Amino acid sequence: MSHLLLLLVAFGLDRIIGDPPWLWRRLPHPVVVFGKAIDLLEKPLNRSTFTAEGRRLNGAVTILLLLFGSVAVGCMLSWIFDHLGLIGVLLEVIVVAVFLAQKSLGDHVQAVADGLQREGLEGGRLAVAMIVGRDPKTLGEAGVSRAAIESLSENFADGVVAPALWYAIAGLPGILAYKMLNTADSMIGHKNERFLDFGWASARLDDLANWPAARLAAGFIALAAAVRLGAGAGRRSMSVALRDNGLHRSPNSGWPEAAMAGALDLQLAGPRVYGGVRVSEPMMHAGGRDNAGPADILRGIGVFYAACAFMAAVVALTWLAIRLL
Repeated sequence: MSHLLLLLVAFGLDRIIGDPPWLWRRLPHPVVVFGKAIDLLEKPLNRSTFTAEGRRLNGAVTILLLLFGSVAVGCMLSWIFDHLGLIGVLLEVIVVAVFLAQKSLGDHVQAVADGLQREGLEGGRLAVAMIVGRDPKTLGEAGVSRAAIESLSENFADGVVAPALWYAIAGLPGILAYKMLNTADSMIGHKNERFLDFGWASARLDDLANWPAARLAAGFIALAAAVRLGAGAGRRSMSVALRDNGLHRSPNSGWPEAAMAGALDLQLAGPRVYGGVRVSEPMMHAGGRDNAGPADILRGIGVFYAACAFMAAVVALTWLAIRLL
């Protein structure tokens, strides 16, 4: 059965069920397994006694081994599922849905809006600390709201668009390799003393793997803004994405974040504090509003789900076009 058709079914399953907590309390999530594999190799190969060049080489070998292992597991699962008929189709849909983050991302960001509305600033800080790395104690209501919207935008690209794209291109080997790479980047791709050299290869490969998804995500956000918030919001979203994407320190995250900033007419990014260290970046869409609140988070979630729907529609049309040719 076509990967595109299975992807469509996985989109629907993920949108309805998401990541049920009762399941992952009983079973280890695949991303947790990926993390353990990364730790297993990082600890002996990233010792402080190694030279910077040695750590960089070890980091490159590590990520290549991890990617090879992920592709091998993906090929094995594909072979098994192909021989199980309809049961195999169902199992593959479940595996793909596990690696998509529509509902879980929307729910986590919704929790920030709910926290602000029900429990005030402290409730919002507590909820946003679950999805961002910055120090929530430094954030007021506007800062909490912006952080939630930024996380929603960035993770739309690498939590929804990118895994779907790599599955569409390369099936289970593609989506497993992407998720391993993305997990490695989140764990060892930091530019701190411990991981600056060892995580260099993982960070660069993750940038490369996310390059197309980030730009597609910006386009989907602009389309969603036009439908949900009006044609003017859609034009502003695309304009800000094209103009301000380079203001972000990431070569990819700036695209969806700038698109969402334009869609909601909000300032996003700017100076932030991570672990007591201030990161100074210019504001994207500096001419937008600076008084973000829970209502803006909810508008952002609406744009996000509409963008997911547009992506699913593109997948469906592509599958239909291939069938008719």
